[in-house]
Amino acid sequence: MENTQKRVGVVGGVRVPFCRNNTAYADVGNFGLSVKVLGALVERYGLHGVELGEVALGAVIKHAADWNLAREALLSSGLAPTTPGITTARACGTSLDNAIIVANKIAVGQIEAGIAAGSDTTSDVPIVYGRRLRKRLLAMNRARTPLDKLKVALHGFSLRELKPAFPGVAEPRTNKSMGDHCELMAKEWHISREAQDQLALESHRKLAAAYESGFFDDLVVPFRGLKRDGFLRPDSTLEKLAALKPAFDKRSGKGTLTAGNSTGLSDGSAAVLLASDDWAARRGLTIQAYLRDAEVAAVDFVHGEGLLMAPTVAVPRLLARNGLSLQDFDYYEIHEAFAAQVLCTLRAWESAEYCRNRLGLDAPLGSIDPAKLNVHGSSLAVGHPFAATGARIIATLAKLLEQKGSGRGLISICTAGGMGVTAILERP
Repeated sequence: MENTQKRVGVVGGVRVPFCRNNTAYADVGNFGLSVKVLGALVERYGLHGVELGEVALGAVIKHAADWNLAREALLSSGLAPTTPGITTARACGTSLDNAIIVANKIAVGQIEAGIAAGSDTTSDVPIVYGRRLRKRLLAMNRARTPLDKLKVALHGFSLRELKPAFPGVAEPRTNKSMGDHCELMAKEWHISREAQDQLALESHRKLAAAYESGFFDDLVVPFRGLKRDGFLRPDSTLEKLAALKPAFDKRSGKGTLTAGNSTGLSDGSAAVLLASDDWAARRGLTIQAYLRDAEVAAVDFVHGEGLLMAPTVAVPRLLARNGLSLQDFDYYEIHEAFAAQVLCTLRAWESAEYCRNRLGLDAPLGSIDPAKLNVHGSSLAVGHPFAATGARIIATLAKLLEQKGSGRGLISICTAGGMGVTAILERP
């Protein structure tokens, strides 16, 4: 059978500045953030009234009322109301996953163009009734008469039931936070506090330099008085970072993860436009880069594997399928959930034992050139609204490849639940 798969181009992307929770976007919510970024993409590429094949948009932390978030947001974005929308979530990999969803549909000819996006806010988290009160209210709803409803309402009632339940940050299977898990990884791989702080400092310096050079002028849309990311600290120093106390392992005296080398709770949104060559040409749009392939993996973190190590498994599968080595890239965009996570990933690929025993490889994947890693900074300096990070990275990497004129980039994103989403972008 003839291979008729189409190339999938990244036309470009936009995002709002990411900021610390409970600051500039405290009252915006996921709907407002999603409408803003979709509307900005529509403006950028002249998509008013245009029907796209799909808008895949997700949020990790959202209200029950946002069950159809993608569709509702696109209806306020300026796109044709005949554009479908799908609401998704795979933790921190959500909008990279959305790019994969849209790209696969373009590749097989189901659609010609679509948007991959994500939004998250930890300023507007869903606060719900506790389990006992929920059961009581449901039982009241089932009761037939007013007297029966009153009996159900009062029987065994305690004021403690009125205490609201907030979203948890711990893994349900282990009851440990992501930071707790990453501390275990840092200890397993012998990642020093100094190395983590150095990577964090470099992230801030690179991001600050990129803003000064104008790299983000067409990628970041001002919103709510912000023009740059609220986490950016251009004046950060190793001395300042070293003065911070451990944020997770506070008792053993051996904790190395701090507020300075870990991402903070963030608000923000990002979106990218993907299309076939023909669709882009018809609209007079240029392709910045192509999404060549992607791979998702998971690890058994419940029984001892590092929670955030799944990208170490996904990447070698991706490389093998495409006949590439780890060194065959001009840029590496590794999501900085924690500085330690990035360093654990790099060390695992350099480990002959890990690559042999866990990945089934004859030799280690090897080292990468540090000068090619997160060249314009990443999540430690930018911030990390969970579902928005993937789209942010795609847009950044596609522009880097366009500026270079040719080349290849690797994306690696770890997620809650012990999963990893990875992808290859290239510009022939």
